[in-house]
Amino acid sequence: MVKMTSVEAQNRFGQLIDTAQREPVAITRHGRTAAFVVSPQDMEEILRERERRSKAVAAYDAWRAKADKHLMPAAAELTDEEVNRLVHELR
Repeated sequence: MVKMTSVEAQNRFGQLIDTAQREPVAITRHGRTAAFVVSPQDMEEILRERERRSKAVAAYDAWRAKADKHLMPAAAELTDEEVNRLVHELR
């Protein structure tokens, strides 16, 4: 990945756009990454993955809500730490 300071990006904007068509460009300010410039194709891929992840989270949440209805009362009271401990004990 190419890195460019914000001043370089301003002074060489045309080159920045050309470079971003081939690979992402990290724009830094005061030594820290402040932004990324990516091609339209890369941005579309990022947005598709974000949408896919959102759908997966929604599906998991729906599954979890349905599964929670079938928990025995004692199981519903277990903390995450207790569940992890029990799983490790069974392994």
